[in-house]
Amino acid sequence: MPAYTGSASRDATAVNPVLRIAPASPAAAAAHFGASLAFHADVSDVAAALSAGGDPGFVVLDSRSTASWDQGHVPGAVHLPTALIPEQAGHLLDRSVPVVTYCWGPGCNGGTRAALALAELGYQVKEMLGGFEYWAREGFEFETWQGRERRAADPLTSPADTDDCGC
Repeated sequence: MPAYTGSASRDATAVNPVLRIAPASPAAAAAHFGASLAFHADVSDVAAALSAGGDPGFVVLDSRSTASWDQGHVPGAVHLPTALIPEQAGHLLDRSVPVVTYCWGPGCNGGTRAALALAELGYQVKEMLGGFEYWAREGFEFETWQGRERRAADPLTSPADTDDCGC
């Protein structure tokens, strides 16, 4: 593949909506993406850490309603709806243990709101990207009020022939 030249980049920005606003400098991009990893955890990484045995070094917090929790949640998660975090977090969570929050899925910012509420109380916190939706879609076991379930992994969210997506 030929090297990308600056003149082609200048020509593309006039008509290309992707490059209409120039990409960040490599240093700014490294700072941004590094910070993003400090704030977010991937569903697969959370599942791998929880299934490795022993103490994963964090607690998972489901910030949804009781009805949503009963519909399905990550095994071992703590249930604490976002609205109750200010009054109940101190009774349920240890400030020295990082918390990974989640809500329904990428179309919901409830996990973000829960992470904010916990951070404001002094907790170390990350948000699990994809939430419960991607937990279930990637084929990880979940608990309902009726017991444990597992669905087949969606091939659009998880590799079909291996546990490792290569990223």
